[in-house]
Amino acid sequence: MTWDEASVAERAAAFLAEHDPAATDRLEFLRARFDAGLAWVHFPEGLGGLGAPRELQAVADRELRGTPDNRPGRIGIGLGMAAPTILAFGTDEQKRRFLRPLWTGEEVWCQLFSEPGAGSDLATLATRAVREGDEWVVDGQKVWTSSAHTARWGLLLARTDPGVPKHRGLTYFVCDMHAPGVEVRPLRQITGEAEFNEVFLTGVRLPGALRLGETGDGWRVAQATLMNERVAIGGMPVRRTMMEVVADTWRSRPELRTHDLHQRLLRLWVESEVMRLTAARLREQLAAGHPGPEGSGMKLAFARLHQELSGLEVELLREDGLGYDDWTFRRPETVDFLGREAGYRYLRAKGNSIEGGTSEILRNIIAERVLGLPAEPRADKDVAWKDLPR
Repeated sequence: MTWDEASVAERAAAFLAEHDPAATDRLEFLRARFDAGLAWVHFPEGLGGLGAPRELQAVADRELRGTPDNRPGRIGIGLGMAAPTILAFGTDEQKRRFLRPLWTGEEVWCQLFSEPGAGSDLATLATRAVREGDEWVVDGQKVWTSSAHTARWGLLLARTDPGVPKHRGLTYFVCDMHAPGVEVRPLRQITGEAEFNEVFLTGVRLPGALRLGETGDGWRVAQATLMNERVAIGGMPVRRTMMEVVADTWRSRPELRTHDLHQRLLRLWVESEVMRLTAARLREQLAAGHPGPEGSGMKLAFARLHQELSGLEVELLREDGLGYDDWTFRRPETVDFLGREAGYRYLRAKGNSIEGGTSEILRNIIAERVLGLPAEPRADKDVAWKDLPR
């Protein structure tokens, strides 16, 4: 069947006629929406989609506005990173097992990539996965793991062959976060909260069915995850932006205005509009497969803009911008960036240039893979990982 705006709207109307959102249990409603192909319309039929063009997702979302949602702020890693990676590299069994509870929010996901000794240079990671029969035994440590304290599953990148160069000896797994040997410890941030965690993996046994992609092909799978992550952070539509928050303050507090602050606000408004329109174009260009490196540019712009706007807001509010509501240690399930006060936004925005790829690494990606500039010399390119100095 060829899907268009009218046929997707008709499918949504028929779904609502059979599933009254006011009379249906929230979880049952979400499961039924997935089964009806109205979760990700561009996914294949039977996997939450209709095999329709990606842009028709907006039609489904519009027709189902006001019905129970899957609380996307809580499951962003699953939606933005795990789902497209599983769709691209997972087996049929893995797709059937993971995609539905991922989308409904029944199972939260986290990302087990960065390590204390392998942050920006991810390919030097040292977490080992050794095969024993039909299982893989994993030992190592991961860090900066968002949502690990609530996650059921983790996207795990581990080294399976130390005798080859660092990019070639990696394998990608789905890690059971409830398995024996998985320990999650909080990392307290400058905000006082602990969204992030460090994860220790000690003799964690993962069945072979949890390997995602081929053995030794983990770097290619991981690149797909990272590209999707950067698009999710920098290019996805939001209900309210940081620019709107600052503009509202400007309108409601005329006594705080100065000429210099006005000039900064205008410049940042122009940059926000450029980013918004670029994000819209990027979403239109996304094919059913992997996003390209252009998402790195969006994520880089997002981080810089958030930090500048949050700084402007604090300056605009003067002494009122210096307050902070609560330093209580918490381990939140979501990041309520716009629901808090200016002081929280200013502190939390500092992490935007680290999470999802540091701004320095993103500039390298843009230079080499978007602009086509010569790559930096890499002396370790053909050296076996086990022979690299540490």
